[in-house]
Amino acid sequence: MTAAEATAIRRTGFSIGQYAICLKGIVWREGLRFLHQRERFISALVRPLVWLFIFAAGFRQVLGVSIIPPYDTYVLYEVYITPGLMAMIQLFNGMQSSLSMVYDREMGNMRTLLVSPLPRWFLLSAKLVAGTAVSLLQVYAFLAIAWFWEIEPPPIGYLTVLPALVLSGLMLGALGMLISSVVKQLENFAGIMNFVIFPMFFASSALYPLWRVKEASPFLYEVCQANPFTHAVELIRFALYGQVDLVSLAVVCGCTVLFMVGAILAYDPSRGFLARRGGGGEA
Repeated sequence: MTAAEATAIRRTGFSIGQYAICLKGIVWREGLRFLHQRERFISALVRPLVWLFIFAAGFRQVLGVSIIPPYDTYVLYEVYITPGLMAMIQLFNGMQSSLSMVYDREMGNMRTLLVSPLPRWFLLSAKLVAGTAVSLLQVYAFLAIAWFWEIEPPPIGYLTVLPALVLSGLMLGALGMLISSVVKQLENFAGIMNFVIFPMFFASSALYPLWRVKEASPFLYEVCQANPFTHAVELIRFALYGQVDLVSLAVVCGCTVLFMVGAILAYDPSRGFLARRGGGGEA
């Protein structure tokens, strides 16, 4: 396609069918990449299963959980940390997706995608949707294994948790995309991933109730409350039992929009961080 043809298309606009074809192609590409990387699927399950099978057994007597919403009775520690482990899968998947974007940018594959006449915001959004779809497969595979470990939420919970997983996956994927926009070299990404993943995961309600954190350190409690990952965990936790945490829902939606807008602006060659660093040509 020549530059003149691309300009003409931009002026006339695209049909819904053309947008759908583009979205399908990007999702299909991410799905094939995921299927061909079996180690990625296995590693995504090993991390939460280690916490569920080993750490939870050791911490069960130390970290007892009282009756707190959305639970109507005392629950085992394994049951409590399951929503946090589901969110952890999505957190790691979001970082893995952003790592692939850094790799594609270094290899030149990203240039092929972003020179498309379709709007850049749509291309990045489609990439985000594709990564979220992959994370959903990983989460439900984890839930299937956890069921054999007697982690059995209400049957309707497997359905009601889906919108929460979509929102949290979009938020964490958008965060990873924003991070990928400011990482210039692939070698630097591993350190940044650890700098983001572990503070977000441990300074949250994924492994322990926040009331216990507040008893130990009021300052750390405020940090956990300000952590978007905490609200992603709580949104999943309540949705798994057919309930809605409105505060967490608002925070997750707001952070998703904020991170996504930041990523789109960062990948914009006229205004973004990449252009200012001289990397707009390969964005």
